[in-house]
Amino acid sequence: MKVPFFDLKAQYASLRQEVLAALDCAGAKASFIQGEDVDAFEQEFAAYCGVKHCVALNSGTSALHLALLAAGVKAGDEVITTPNSFIATAEAISYTGAKPVFVDIDPRTANIDPTKIPAAVTERTRVILPVHLYGLPAEMDRILKIATQHGVAVIEDACQAHGARYRGARVGGIGQSAAFSFYPSKNLGAYGEGGAITTNSAAIAAQARALRSHGESRRYFHDSIGFNYRMSGFQGAILRLKLQRLDEWNARRRELREIYRRHLAGTRVDFQDPGAAGERVDHLFVVYVADRDAVRAKLEHRGVGTGVHYPLPIHLQKPYQSLGYRQGDFPHTERACERVISMPLYPEMTEEQAAYAAGTLREIVGERG
Repeated sequence: MKVPFFDLKAQYASLRQEVLAALDCAGAKASFIQGEDVDAFEQEFAAYCGVKHCVALNSGTSALHLALLAAGVKAGDEVITTPNSFIATAEAISYTGAKPVFVDIDPRTANIDPTKIPAAVTERTRVILPVHLYGLPAEMDRILKIATQHGVAVIEDACQAHGARYRGARVGGIGQSAAFSFYPSKNLGAYGEGGAITTNSAAIAAQARALRSHGESRRYFHDSIGFNYRMSGFQGAILRLKLQRLDEWNARRRELREIYRRHLAGTRVDFQDPGAAGERVDHLFVVYVADRDAVRAKLEHRGVGTGVHYPLPIHLQKPYQSLGYRQGDFPHTERACERVISMPLYPEMTEEQAAYAAGTLREIVGERG
């Protein structure tokens, strides 16, 4: 049996007629840059996340960048985050001229460890930037308490967590603001790049709206140096259509996750903890195994596609070597990166495919002694 790691073609096939109609409508209106569909999507996604404002953008990286700028982050400041993420989390900090300050993960959750944050806070700290990794919300209560004690803001990197909840509240409205990515493989994916900031602050939303469009307050009147971070009209149309199915797709991801966990119970496989206070949305189903590369090769040989998120932590990436971090500084992150495998998981996947992928992994790694 073949089980691809991800299958965007299957999702497109199920939506094809609706997609073509939505794109035709947007094209007929010549609504190509922002426009009616993007405006409507902003309102609908804000309502979905339970916040007052959504600012649609051209990528999740842009969303992180503008969220940091709107929080007042500038050159010489510091932003605390995790080295166990996609590099865009740190890149956005670097774009502002600020310095990323890394904190190790909790090995149970793979998210930033709140107990290690206070030691990283300095007089230059302006923001704590937790990542809801793989769709599992970070421990926001503890992070918010630390932020309040030190007078700093919290911005959520929710790029992998569309629809996740923490203590009943949707991510995206827990911190001062949040950044989402609509990269095609995300739980809510565009047909190209896309992103958004969500917030309950009218001031942050207004600043982000200006900055995304060359710093303009009105057409051809510019109050600051801004960026071209606007979302295309076609992406807004696609995201409006797919948002209607997000909860259904997330529920299917949870069903598939449970198939994996049942089949892999008692094996030499470790899992990301499901979290006591959060409702995860399983953007990825990751496992941790010994001799990861050999296990992946055997899975691929038997038709099971895999990914690695992420093979090298950010603090060891070449662009961040100047920060002075060394191998061994964040042992839990480094161990996770050495052992992590992302297994196939997408709503169109069948139960038979999930059982085959899990059963194949079980045969490869064996039972616990």
